[in-house]
Amino acid sequence: MSAGQAGLRAFQQTLGAHLRDPRRAPRPPGASARRVGLYGELVFNNLEGLLRPCFPVTHAVLGARWPRLVRQFCREGRCETPLFREVPGEFVRWLLATPDTDVRLPAWLRELAHHEWSELAVETAPFDEAPRWAPLHAAQDDERWHTQVPRPNPALMNLHYQWPVHRIGPSLRPRRPSPTFMLVYRDREEAVRFAQLNAVSSRLLHIASTSGLSARQACEAVAAELGQAGSPDLVAQGLDQLQTWRTHGVLWDSDDTENHHAP
Repeated sequence: MSAGQAGLRAFQQTLGAHLRDPRRAPRPPGASARRVGLYGELVFNNLEGLLRPCFPVTHAVLGARWPRLVRQFCREGRCETPLFREVPGEFVRWLLATPDTDVRLPAWLRELAHHEWSELAVETAPFDEAPRWAPLHAAQDDERWHTQVPRPNPALMNLHYQWPVHRIGPSLRPRRPSPTFMLVYRDREEAVRFAQLNAVSSRLLHIASTSGLSARQACEAVAAELGQAGSPDLVAQGLDQLQTWRTHGVLWDSDDTENHHAP
């Protein structure tokens, strides 16, 4: 590396450190305080402008504390992505990993931010292949599908929170935890959908989408966990729920091409 290249790198590193933390990191020698100050405002405003649309409720409940939290993220966060759409995810990861923040945060704030980010995560999740949607109407193949292994929609998140994140807002700030299960997924019209689950349905979705069991076997496994192994009513209820998720696009048909249905 030439002396000129080394000098440029040193200048860039010093400037970057100053822009992230202007109070503690000195600006590069010879750099105009006014110009560097303007550039620092642009950096912060661009970062805050990327984050605020993804976290409207978090922004609303924090009020004047929001800019201070974003400034701390600007100072301490180390984004590993060059993609603007992934910066909110980096913010959430930093927030979950940072117990001590410059501002006092409600106990539920981190889960709220994660819940808000899940919409963007599902919206931008790629489909690596054409979805194998269930037919919108006829259900004559239901029995056959019950013996197949369901495939989860890749744009799906089955989430468990300790707080009622879907209800929090400026007019509702919970004081006590309330375990909450949320399903977030992208449907056949490319719209992001939210649905509240309970502990049993969340567990059923987890088993059906990760275990490699058939739809019926997944229902039987949940029944056994509930101490009702072999219960035909409980299995039937589970199969109805799985079929509903299949119709809505939460679960896809299997790789069996004989059972592939076009929209």
